[in-house]
Amino acid sequence: MNKVSIKKIFENKTARTVLILMVALLLVIAVYGVFFKTEKTASEQYQASELEERLSRILSRIDGVGETTVMVGEENGKAVSAVIVFRGADSILTRIRVIDAAAGALGIGKDSILVYPAES
Repeated sequence: MNKVSIKKIFENKTARTVLILMVALLLVIAVYGVFFKTEKTASEQYQASELEERLSRILSRIDGVGETTVMVGEENGKAVSAVIVFRGADSILTRIRVIDAAAGALGIGKDSILVYPAES
């Protein structure tokens, strides 16, 4: 296309109107995406991974540990930390067992695991 054919297109009222409407529609879509986008809450964005679910099942079978909730922190697809909340007997022995099992299962250091008893 050369300048003459482009000039002829813009001289046509219908072509100008269609072009202006297309630009306006793109602007409306862009504004809607920026200002009216609904943000998901953190709990909606996060879904437990298969690793977390498997570890939770393993930990809940330990003596003194009941129901567990596990969150594994990952970097580049590799486990680097874990937070474990358990319902059961809150004793130092129970916590040590949970930390040992999680460290072994995840292949991370024991100092990267936090263990907390659940609310009663």
